[in-house]
Amino acid sequence: MTKPEIDFQGGPPPTELVVADLAVGEGAEAAPGATVEVHYVGVEFETGEEFDSSWNRGETIEFPLRNLIQGWQQGIPGMKVGGRRQLTVPPELAYGPAGAGHRLSGKTLVFVIDLVGTR
Repeated sequence: MTKPEIDFQGGPPPTELVVADLAVGEGAEAAPGATVEVHYVGVEFETGEEFDSSWNRGETIEFPLRNLIQGWQQGIPGMKVGGRRQLTVPPELAYGPAGAGHRLSGKTLVFVIDLVGTR
């Protein structure tokens, strides 16, 4: 797989988590609370500006879902290894409302996540 391009969406940001499978995997399915290995890219919904990407670091990252933002905890389970999923995450499921102390607080975020492994 190659680094995904995230298309600028336009319009008002969604108020609920939006999950869209871009490619359905054939491998093991990620369960709630699993540890996942992913490649991902994240952009701000309003500007399309990239704020983070494992692709830019040249390696996947592995972590327990319980340590991640709510949008990932809700949006990754059910994904299968080899799949690519886009999550559009409102602030309430990301880094909280504006002023919550994180540089992405108050922002709707869009991630494209490739599930490389799960355990």
